[in-house]
Amino acid sequence: MNPLRERDLMITRRQLFGRAVGGIGTAALASLCAPGAFAAKGLPGFPNFAPKAKRVIYLHQSGAPSQMDLFDPKPKLADRFAEELPDSIRQGQRLTGMTSGQKKFPVAPSKYKFARYGKGGTWMCELLPHTAKIADEICVVKSMFTEAINHDPAITFIQTGSQVAGRPCFGSWVSYGLGSESQDLPAFVVMISRGTGRRVDQPLYDRLWGSGFLPTEYQGVKFRSGGDPVLYLSNPPGVDAGVRRSMLDDIGALNQANLKQFGDPEIAARVQQYEMAYRMQTSIPELTDLSKEPASTFELYGPDARTPGTYAANCILARRLAERGVRFIQLYHMGWDHHEGVPRQLPPQCLDTDQPSAALIQDLKQRGMLEDTLVIWGGEFGRTVYCQGNLSPENYGRDHHPRCFSVWLAGGGIKGGLSYGETDDYSYNITQNPVHVHDLNATMLHCLGVDHTKLTYRYQGRDFRLTDVHGTVVKDLLA
Repeated sequence: MNPLRERDLMITRRQLFGRAVGGIGTAALASLCAPGAFAAKGLPGFPNFAPKAKRVIYLHQSGAPSQMDLFDPKPKLADRFAEELPDSIRQGQRLTGMTSGQKKFPVAPSKYKFARYGKGGTWMCELLPHTAKIADEICVVKSMFTEAINHDPAITFIQTGSQVAGRPCFGSWVSYGLGSESQDLPAFVVMISRGTGRRVDQPLYDRLWGSGFLPTEYQGVKFRSGGDPVLYLSNPPGVDAGVRRSMLDDIGALNQANLKQFGDPEIAARVQQYEMAYRMQTSIPELTDLSKEPASTFELYGPDARTPGTYAANCILARRLAERGVRFIQLYHMGWDHHEGVPRQLPPQCLDTDQPSAALIQDLKQRGMLEDTLVIWGGEFGRTVYCQGNLSPENYGRDHHPRCFSVWLAGGGIKGGLSYGETDDYSYNITQNPVHVHDLNATMLHCLGVDHTKLTYRYQGRDFRLTDVHGTVVKDLLA
């Protein structure tokens, strides 16, 4: 890079900010006076074409559910119990440090029964009776694969398109490109629940819903289940709404002065964030007050639906957020990292999520919202067919497996009742229609009316995007 040329470009940029500062400052000041007129609009020209989905609800199952115990049955394995996994199947795949030292890799068949459901005959495990009822609404992709073999890089990869931390996550890209439909709520909201199947599980870091090198206004806002749903939202003792308004006006004036002097767009973003927080003081209590929901709602979502912070309660909040125009709603449910005791840990984990996930689809459909809401359910990779640790007919564990795993999608332009892709007899390698993480993200953006190659941001001299330089829209999944 030519340093003199870079200097000239930086000077030009500063001059541009200097000329534009009046306009930016006026917009920031106007947001103080008329906040209702300032819902984020997104980038010019986006969406690139007519979208099928207006919003996304992403149900991330953190820890990686076992595909062969839920969606990808392999009945022939019952006759191969405890046999050594053939080298022709493993093909020298690298292993995690948790099983690389094992002397044997015994085959561990699933102990659960499967049946086909819906008009398409989608296979599902007996642990998912409620999801089975919505088989015609969902598309199960059994041929997902990823590049990462450990949790942190894998979840970072599926959320940001890179195994290395620091890139914007999916929700940030969507809010950056498409903006928000809500004037009083963030474009991107995150909720976390802890599963009953495995209480101590992989940690979730705030950077997973961070904006990376995008402006900070596009990062996810995390809701909490206890106390104030959003930190620092309530006024401290002795501060009423009038005093708060006066404080924000003074802070806005100081930020206006800094904006005029430095021309930094982050200052304008800060003003917008202060104003959003002020409006959220009214919108958040109304949103999180479930007392006006009818009893039928709680019956639909299951026995945990009335308990704040549970997956079921968060699913209800996800629907309420979608109703109020929030663009991207991300739920993380922890507890799927079953290295041992799958028969002990998997059933309660399914009990946490099966009924609420199905209820969310049913609820959206009966309200006429499923057709323009894209819902996705899945983890960061799959689990191995071979047992980690000791194997018995009633107990087994499974290690990480990036070569194939299953997710399902529904609504928002997705073809329901479809089972896509196939794996070998060991659920170890993909034999038909592989779908890479970048392909999945490209397809989801397509449902939102976004050409994934056009949603870019220039940073450090390079145009970045969610799908990096990869990704192909899987048209077979589209309605």
